[in-house]
Amino acid sequence: MTEQAKVSNWNVPNILTAVRMVMVPIFAWVLLAHPQDPTMRWIATAVFLVAIATDALDGRIARKYNLITDFGKLWDPIADKALTGMAFIGLSILAELPWWITIIILVREWGITALRWAIMKYGVMAANRGGKLKTVMQSVALAMFLPGLQFMPAVWDIIAWIAMILAFALTVLTGLDYLREANKLRATYLAEHPEEGSRR
Repeated sequence: MTEQAKVSNWNVPNILTAVRMVMVPIFAWVLLAHPQDPTMRWIATAVFLVAIATDALDGRIARKYNLITDFGKLWDPIADKALTGMAFIGLSILAELPWWITIIILVREWGITALRWAIMKYGVMAANRGGKLKTVMQSVALAMFLPGLQFMPAVWDIIAWIAMILAFALTVLTGLDYLREANKLRATYLAEHPEEGSRR
């Protein structure tokens, strides 16, 4: 029985991930260069949405055609967080979103990513439904804020803030859930491997 050939890093999902990384500085420039130009704000929103679409597409293709690689596992979540992180930071730079919201969200996002790496020796902490819903809600909220609330009707402003509040709440709550999951994963591992705990 022959060993299955290793999947090449040169595949469509990884190319989409790389494209998303390249789009981050482009998105940042379009958003921040002329923030008072409604047309530029809509272009920035379009760039953001296209980049988000590549995220949904690359994961689907990778799973369907078994094109999952270590490159994708590492860089796909980094590309996602770089994109949404830049959107949050950009809105705060423009004074359209309070910095405390951005800081808490970024600490949660990168903190949980670091936690995943730190507890990898105890097991894999998979993304749950809450985490996926959080990602969707963040994308919706950002897509509503990016055109510039000052250019939009009052009802848009209200809906955008509701979406942002929901995204913020989900970000914090799912972060706490991941902390509990990480602690549970570690406790289970140490219970099954008592010799590991005795070394501490």
